[in-house]
Amino acid sequence: MGTITFLLVLSFLVFFHELGHFTAARYFGVKVHVFSIGFGKRLFAKEWKGTVWQLSLIPLGGYVKMKGQDDSNPSLVESGDDSYNTKSPLQRIVILFAGPFANFLLAAILYFSIAIIGASALAPQIGQVQANSPAFKAGIQKNDEIVRINNTQITTWNDLGKTIVNTQGPLKFFIKRDGNLIAKTINPHISDAQNMFKEDIKKRMVGISPSGKIIKLDLSIGESLVFAYEKTVFASTMIFQGVQKLIQGVIPSSEVGGVITIGKVISDASQSSIIALLTITALISVNLGVLNLLPIPALDGGHIMFNIYEMITKRKPSDKVFMILTIAGWVILGSLMLLGIYNDINRIFLK
Repeated sequence: MGTITFLLVLSFLVFFHELGHFTAARYFGVKVHVFSIGFGKRLFAKEWKGTVWQLSLIPLGGYVKMKGQDDSNPSLVESGDDSYNTKSPLQRIVILFAGPFANFLLAAILYFSIAIIGASALAPQIGQVQANSPAFKAGIQKNDEIVRINNTQITTWNDLGKTIVNTQGPLKFFIKRDGNLIAKTINPHISDAQNMFKEDIKKRMVGISPSGKIIKLDLSIGESLVFAYEKTVFASTMIFQGVQKLIQGVIPSSEVGGVITIGKVISDASQSSIIALLTITALISVNLGVLNLLPIPALDGGHIMFNIYEMITKRKPSDKVFMILTIAGWVILGSLMLLGIYNDINRIFLK
């Protein structure tokens, strides 16, 4: 059942990505010959409004084949108002960007759905107070519930953390304890910590940890839209930074996951809850959007760079350069896929 869920989720994400390209291409009048989910041998196909819609044997991706554009033949040129070749560089960039944009949009829709169904978060309730910490010295106790810091209302533990980090000077905590509301002034100190990439950083801290209590967020439509926007932006930023840290060597290459890891994560999420499955699907959708925008030839980001070059220089890259860079892009992508699979296999046998 997990494998079926994985294939369905991946196919859905690929469909949405390619639908972005397809919609933009048709908007600019470009003919789309084929809309394929998967690669390789065709399993099912149906022609509709001039486009062949098909499912192929290898469900690890997909493509739209437009008139005048073919990655397997970069030098292809086809004339006519309905050809990708005849569109302006800016129009081509929009067509290329539409795929990743569709993934970001899908993630926002999924996060919005999560908010409507019932998003949850850590409650701003104290679990432990570190000895001799600023919170300890101020008289903060286990099970205290933080309702406000200065003039900022606190709903979740994330609100609490952001408020501490993003403010300066002493903080006035308004605490609910045994049914009473009391105020405590805390002077945070700068402590050594680690960020999500395990880098050493300095951070304002008060010496508390959460109790682990989970609360359900009761969000309005407007608040749900804000929730979806913030989650999508945060996920996108996190993945962009992750790629940057990987290139810099901060994150070791052994952390790169492949299709097996993705499949396991989706399978585990599907067995947990619908909220977990939607969350993982949204995160993978953002992943696809970000990775496709990387300036690697053969990816949307690489093609966008070629078109930006054409806009600036008023001429296209030579067919030879285009072919060499495209092949190099495929080599890079193939190497990353093999690295991911190698790491997946290592994790399985080294458990």
